[in-house]
Amino acid sequence: MVEKAEIMDEQAMQRAITRISHEIIEKNKGVEELVLIGIQRRGVPLAQRIASKIKEVEGTEISVGILDITLYRDDLSLLSEHPVINGTEIGFSITGKKIVLVDDVLYTGRTVRAAIDAIMDLGRPKMIQLAILIDRGHRELPIRADYVGKNVPTSKNEVVHVKVKEIDGVNKVVISNQDQSNVE
Repeated sequence: MVEKAEIMDEQAMQRAITRISHEIIEKNKGVEELVLIGIQRRGVPLAQRIASKIKEVEGTEISVGILDITLYRDDLSLLSEHPVINGTEIGFSITGKKIVLVDDVLYTGRTVRAAIDAIMDLGRPKMIQLAILIDRGHRELPIRADYVGKNVPTSKNEVVHVKVKEIDGVNKVVISNQDQSNVE
């Protein structure tokens, strides 16, 4: 992958997380019945960072769950003969809760659709909201984020990479051209 441009550095990511956290508190009039669920992989550390920021502001610990949507994807057969399952870990009831799904990039909307299907199999939340670090457009489904770190218009042959210290050793968001050798 050859980086074309850096969209966000570590400070910009932190500011976006802070703003999203404040918007979540404001829109929900506090944090009562609020839980965060990060979508595997990079949505998980982002959800944990938002929860940490909310605790800093509100003084209340927010439950954070981990959601693996691999088996709910509509393109599962196209992904791999043996898809990697990272696991779902939600150690609390979601019934009656205000859920904020957290992911790194919103593109076609298919990941979010799969996440909503997975959530509904686990219980009946009061509401589901969506927090995204990067919204790059090109929706294929009628899905929009409630909280957006940054809107980044892209072409379909570009790829947005969110890098988080917990997985990649660095915090930044970059854009690159799609590797045409891997495209069928």
